[in-house]
Amino acid sequence: MTFNTSLHRSWWMENGPGCLVTPVLNSNLAPDDHHVITVSGCLLDYQYIEVLSSALQVFLSLFGFVYACYVSKVFLDDEDSFDFIGGFDSYGYQPPQKTSHLQLQPLYT
Repeated sequence: MTFNTSLHRSWWMENGPGCLVTPVLNSNLAPDDHHVITVSGCLLDYQYIEVLSSALQVFLSLFGFVYACYVSKVFLDDEDSFDFIGGFDSYGYQPPQKTSHLQLQPLYT
């Protein structure tokens, strides 16, 4: 938004919904590389359209940031939940203990 302090115009000023653009010929108000126009019949002023567009972009970026944080949390929590067979918990699978007659004995030759 330029607040009418520059010769640059908003795209929405000329291309807004319902806007009729009429060029003003032989105007001394603009430099040689610019042209003067009149805009009429717009359903909504271009300032309001720009504000709504900016608000939508801010909302979508906040939604995207929150969703990215959620996805990151899900993947980080998922990695920590891997469990081996008989993993690190005390109540998991315990292999049977060897009895004394199955223990290895040294051989003397």
